[in-house]
Amino acid sequence: NIIFAWDELKNLAKDNLSAARTKLIDILSDYQAYKKCKLIIVFDAYKVEGGIEQVIEYDNIHVVYTKEAETADMYIEKVTKDIGTKHNVVVATSDFLEQMIIMGHGAMRLSANDLKEEIEFAKEDIRTYYKDKTPQRKNRIGDHLDDELNKFKTEE
Repeated sequence: NIIFAWDELKNLAKDNLSAARTKLIDILSDYQAYKKCKLIIVFDAYKVEGGIEQVIEYDNIHVVYTKEAETADMYIEKVTKDIGTKHNVVVATSDFLEQMIIMGHGAMRLSANDLKEEIEFAKEDIRTYYKDKTPQRKNRIGDHLDDELNKFKTEE
């Protein structure tokens, strides 16, 4: 849902779905580090014959590949039903029906575009933070000359 809602990932997925998934995982891993939340990404593997559910720890996030005959939506619905009212759960999806179901389970929704905006805001916030923290030093060539050359320069 997210991959095909974001142009950059959609274009990548046309040639290589795995590369688009990896790119999304990397983007969301950075976002998770900024938000300091538990983040789970769910990918469909329901068409994979004999596929079993896999949960992979990648950096600081959980990547779930659903089992055969289970869609990502089905997995998300199951999880939100279990924890939606006990925890602060936000699901990123632009699927209207899925939004209604997860909100009925007590979870909040974020559209794919809203998630992209949140990520862009986080990136800008990080850039601003480090820009303000990093002293602006002038880079003068004279600062990089060795002692012999500096000595020659001062004798002139």
